[in-house]
Amino acid sequence: MEKNISLPLSNIQQELLKLFADDLPEADLMEIKKLLVEWRFKKLKEAANKVWDEKGWTAEDMERLLHTHERTPYQTQNEVLERSV
Repeated sequence: MEKNISLPLSNIQQELLKLFADDLPEADLMEIKKLLVEWRFKKLKEAANKVWDEKGWTAEDMERLLHTHERTPYQTQNEVLERSV
């Protein structure tokens, strides 16, 4: 007898729960986790490549991005205290 599982689970979560209703050996679980991570990495790489192509980036652009520092520098405690006076 199949039970319906509803929200807030996504469609993939529902399917995986139905598929793996029984406990799996640890080795099988690790293999499935590896497959899922590889699949997710593939999708991420495809999305990154699409953006790369759309923007027409080159290797030189990547080097420039790698060496660009856009973080806001941290302020010392003294600097913060001086401003609040």
